Amino acid sequence: MGKETGFLELDRKDRTYGPVDDRLKNYKEFVVPLSAEALKDQASRCMNCGVPHCHTGCPVNNIIPDWNHLVYEDDYRNALEVLHSTNNFPEFTGRICPAPCEAACTLNIIDQPVTIKSIECAIVDKGWQEGWITPRIPAQKTGKSVAVVGSGPAGLACAQQLARAGHSVTVFEKNDRVGGLMRYGIPDFKMEKHLINRRAAQMEAEGVVFKTSVEVGVSVSVNSLKENYDAIVFSGGAEDARRLDIPGAELPGVRLAMEFLMQQNKRNAGDDEMRAAPRGTLTATGKHVIVIGGGDTGSDCVGTSNRQGAASVTQLEIMPKPPEHENKAMSWPFWPLKLRTSSSHEEGCDRDWAVLTKRVVGDNDVKGLECVRVEWKDGKMHEVPGSEFTLQADLILLAMGFLGPRKAGMLDQSGVDLDARGNVKADTDKYQTSDEKIWACGDMRRGQSLVVWAIREGRQCARSVDEALMGASKLPR
Repeated sequence: MGKETGFLELDRKDRTYGPVDDRLKNYKEFVVPLSAEALKDQASRCMNCGVPHCHTGCPVNNIIPDWNHLVYEDDYRNALEVLHSTNNFPEFTGRICPAPCEAACTLNIIDQPVTIKSIECAIVDKGWQEGWITPRIPAQKTGKSVAVVGSGPAGLACAQQLARAGHSVTVFEKNDRVGGLMRYGIPDFKMEKHLINRRAAQMEAEGVVFKTSVEVGVSVSVNSLKENYDAIVFSGGAEDARRLDIPGAELPGVRLAMEFLMQQNKRNAGDDEMRAAPRGTLTATGKHVIVIGGGDTGSDCVGTSNRQGAASVTQLEIMPKPPEHENKAMSWPFWPLKLRTSSSHEEGCDRDWAVLTKRVVGDNDVKGLECVRVEWKDGKMHEVPGSEFTLQADLILLAMGFLGPRKAGMLDQSGVDLDARGNVKADTDKYQTSDEKIWACGDMRRGQSLVVWAIREGRQCARSVDEALMGASKLPR
């Protein structure tokens, strides 16, 4: 281990944020990295536990104590090798992963976990700066071809692993650019998109072919893929958004969060935002905005609304307000239920919990939102008598999660079996669907989830495909 007494001598210190007034003027990342000396100190806090729970807290099973020790030794190049051995895209996870590894850190028992996420991000950022990250071109080709449908983190991880195994891989993406919801659902102020472009360029050099603005099931049939490729991987994500089923929800000012976020990301990229605007251009400028849904997507809507110049932003959540601190004896080393305040919340937002929406007020457009407070008893929701209230609103954004993958088009054409939740049915051993030529991974298989789970499933699915095509695989699982 790096320093035997590091965790006793040093307190946790993490990255900081730029001033709110400055960051609200643009869509650039505003996280201030730690210095090299501070990173070394933070890495020295790792205890190299006999049972490193951070390994199991991390869905991609990052070998965290090893690269913490290497950073303490200033050996960033070998730290990068260890990091890349389990994670294809640590610059993505180092920015947008909620870090369940830190929740599982032994030091989190006293609220002082190692700054794992910041160290991870620093390792890979230095790797790019130093030119250590280069294409890994296979020594020979297998003669086998694979079609990967969807270019989110699951599809990209799967495609990169298969290309490095020597297969000819083509990635189909229905949108203008690759990246899936990382490209269009994550605001640029959380992760700038040149990071995706850089990885896509690496993958192209490794032999991956990207076909954008091609929607499988619409412009290309599933049968044509089955005729022209030896294997097909469905990694299209969970895009069937949950909608609001109350009177007035059909008004023009009630919109899906993904429509709102996608339009702004297209503006930032200089693309035609109208391709993401079937109901017209969407902006929060000068409006009283209500975001329904208390998760990360709702938080992203808050940050984007403030940058667009909203008159006010309110975020509603139907569940009770979580506790400020979790009960460690009950939760550790698992992901705890506790109040989480994002950088977007700190930029300006009213938050309210245990609120049920009842009716959208308005004639031709939204004017307000009628609500009532609720109590939760024995797992059931009860309205509180006399607690009705109305909020002023010009724009209501729905960030209430997803119901699974879209069925029309590709899934309907393929005829693959779905599970009880409406996701593509495939296990976590083979990732193979009811069609022996089709595999599935990521949110399309498991439902709405985290970027780290998508990368894990993409990697494991790639190994399964490789085994099926070649009889054996050297790809890591």
